[in-house]
Amino acid sequence: MATVMAATAAERAVLEEEFRWLLHDEVHAVLRQLQDILKEASLRFTLPGSGTEGPTKQENFILGSCGTDQVKGVLTLQGDALSQADVNLKMPRNNQLLHFAFREDKQWKLQQIQDARNHVSQAIYLLANRDENYQFRTGAEVLKLMDAVMLQLTRARNRLTTPATLTLPEIAASGLTRMFAPALPSDLLVNFYINLNKLCLTVYQLHALQPNSTKNFRPAGGAVLHSPGAMFEWGAQRLEVSHVHKVECVIPWLNDALVFFTVSLQLCQQLKDKRSAQDPGPWAWPPAQGPLSPHRLRVPARARAVHHGLFISLFTLSCLSRLHGWT
Repeated sequence: MATVMAATAAERAVLEEEFRWLLHDEVHAVLRQLQDILKEASLRFTLPGSGTEGPTKQENFILGSCGTDQVKGVLTLQGDALSQADVNLKMPRNNQLLHFAFREDKQWKLQQIQDARNHVSQAIYLLANRDENYQFRTGAEVLKLMDAVMLQLTRARNRLTTPATLTLPEIAASGLTRMFAPALPSDLLVNFYINLNKLCLTVYQLHALQPNSTKNFRPAGGAVLHSPGAMFEWGAQRLEVSHVHKVECVIPWLNDALVFFTVSLQLCQQLKDKRSAQDPGPWAWPPAQGPLSPHRLRVPARARAVHHGLFISLFTLSCLSRLHGWT
């Protein structure tokens, strides 16, 4: 019994020493790595021109779709705003070609990008609030910080991966139809949104339902993409979607940002897991029977940390290499 008690006390002492080291050293190392990654992510959203204080760079993207050539165009993105949209639409019934573009005095804010950038900035603020001299006193404090950072990163990622579900009246009331010159015909609706690393344009062609129509009028609910046959009421008219055209373009730096979010979330989760594994917590020891067996001996914290840090560094490096084409 004395041997078991001594072994238990020794293991507890090792655990406590490991946990102190985790709080005082490794946590700050992970926080530094997180800040570096998220600063890179933040730079993707700013994309300055000639200098950090200069105007945001304009980027042109060609819209395309493998399923239709009814809609073609070029979008000009400037940070979190569409500064120009030049679109050609071939009407399916008579092959008439319509051309419409943003008015020169108009820009359309992409709220998803703006929100994602704000969440990244908030995550960086939370991390920077604990400088190198800050001493974490409990594992719960580390968990609280990681949970707060992960919440911001998850929200940032979700804003890019989960477009808003809108009703057709909400799209009609958004003001987007008034952005164009010449003005869009009354039987067209358009919507822009981000889906993962793509900027999508949806064009809805409408036709009015006659008052004596035998169709059962059922207004469509909210959706990211409405289907032909969806109905809604706008003003004094009942309208139905007759054709839907969706085209998109890939935004490379959005893909970069999503990779950075994933790497950062994995770092946070691994630190949480390590904290849970090493936290001495309430000690309900000694074990019921037997001495401390060899397979229960723990690897020293510093040796595990080297392996842990190497894994994260290699994983992060591989992600960054793919993004930048490093060899």
